[in-house]
Amino acid sequence: MFTLFNKYLHKERAFIKAITNVTNISPDNVYLYTLALTHTSFAKQNVSGKQETNERLEFLGDSILGAVVAEFLFKKFPYKDEGFLTEIRSRIVNRESLNTIALRIGLDTLVKIDQNNYNARYKSINGNALEALVGAIYLDKGYKTTKKFILDKLIKPHFDLPTLVSTTVNFKSKLIEWAQSQNKSIRFDIVQQKQSGSTTEFTSEVTLDDKPVTSGTGFSKKKAEQAAAQKALTLLKIA
Repeated sequence: MFTLFNKYLHKERAFIKAITNVTNISPDNVYLYTLALTHTSFAKQNVSGKQETNERLEFLGDSILGAVVAEFLFKKFPYKDEGFLTEIRSRIVNRESLNTIALRIGLDTLVKIDQNNYNARYKSINGNALEALVGAIYLDKGYKTTKKFILDKLIKPHFDLPTLVSTTVNFKSKLIEWAQSQNKSIRFDIVQQKQSGSTTEFTSEVTLDDKPVTSGTGFSKKKAEQAAAQKALTLLKIA
């Protein structure tokens, strides 16, 4: 029994050291970090019969990450409009970016996954775990520490903002390319116009195979179509 306890203690200490190396944060509530790195394929049932996975922490971390990045960009670009800020934030926190960052900081070596049940639909596992880790840090250390971790460990070292700004994505083109690759018909329709003084707000609707997917608004038809395409890419989980 004593030997088993020593092995457990050694394993926990090694895990704490690994988390500290990745985050520069020494965990207080180790369970939160263990849970953050437990994929649903590896999860076990707790005493109440529920699976203990990182999905709830992923949900929380996604919100915190989005808020921190939004505030950072809002202050960084004081004269840019909402559309620009939304686009840059999306490029920073999309699945492809988060997966890349997770690999760069070595988070993939800590994620618990059942290799026997691993398949293609788990391709975002490391990015999802990174969001869950953000959620764990928030619950363990609070917003101030979490914000510092996001900015100092995830954003500033891994994103060249001038380059990011100069290579902004054309969401409409990306969605059209995806639709063509899937042999789907796609259409953008201006379904509403709201006049307010000298300005007009347009609403564009995206339709795939004659089925409405989502809509977006903007103060030009082009911006409305871009907003609608961006929302559609998110809904369809297209990186």
